[in-house]
Amino acid sequence: MDKLKIGKYEFNSRFILGSGKFSLELISSAINEAKVEIITLALRRAMSKSENILDFIPKNITLLPNTSGARNANEALRIAKLSRELGCGDMIKLEIISDSKYLLPDNYESIKAVELLVKENFTPLVYMYPDLYAARALEQAGAAAIMPLGAPIGSNKGLLTKEFIQILLNEISLPIIVDAGIGTPSQACEAMQMGVSAIMANTAIAEANDIAKMAKAFSLAIEAGRSAYLAGIASISDAKASSPLTGFLRD
Repeated sequence: MDKLKIGKYEFNSRFILGSGKFSLELISSAINEAKVEIITLALRRAMSKSENILDFIPKNITLLPNTSGARNANEALRIAKLSRELGCGDMIKLEIISDSKYLLPDNYESIKAVELLVKENFTPLVYMYPDLYAARALEQAGAAAIMPLGAPIGSNKGLLTKEFIQILLNEISLPIIVDAGIGTPSQACEAMQMGVSAIMANTAIAEANDIAKMAKAFSLAIEAGRSAYLAGIASISDAKASSPLTGFLRD
């Protein structure tokens, strides 16, 4: 079976659902419709005394806490340790953003953070700007997967970094999970057809009129894109007959 493998973990679904913009009551329905097996969560939502996100996530779902709010490697490590103490496990989405204007991931600090996390037996999935040199350094540092952005976070603009992601696919052996910017199921399908391992999506689903239905649409698109990639995409060429015609009837 075509499983998603991240470090020591295996999953059937290649759709990672973000939860940052969801109302807690709708998380379960989105999970059920999309049949996701991994959901991200921010530490602050897991520590809330009024409405704790952990109370709304089914027990069979793998938690992927992120280090949202971290500005450097040491802060990311501290958040990861707190998440593990709360029972969220050792798989962590490393997210370091040191600039609040453009919200781009800090690749340099992320490389340092991976080195720290690996020493503490974490399985880091790294949100990153798709740069080949940074990806190589993350792989060497021990990252379990890299998560290049498709477009600025929350923008729904799609695969603006497509050519750079393709370079990573050509050169990096780690699972590559497109994260941030994917705005429609068709964009998720396009990324999967390229050969990426999975899609992480949040805003496009959370802002839909029907969240559960959009989650299902994303799930189906991701499955279709993966199937197309495995089948082998036909090459682009000039016009040619789809049937073996030798000429028109009058010839």
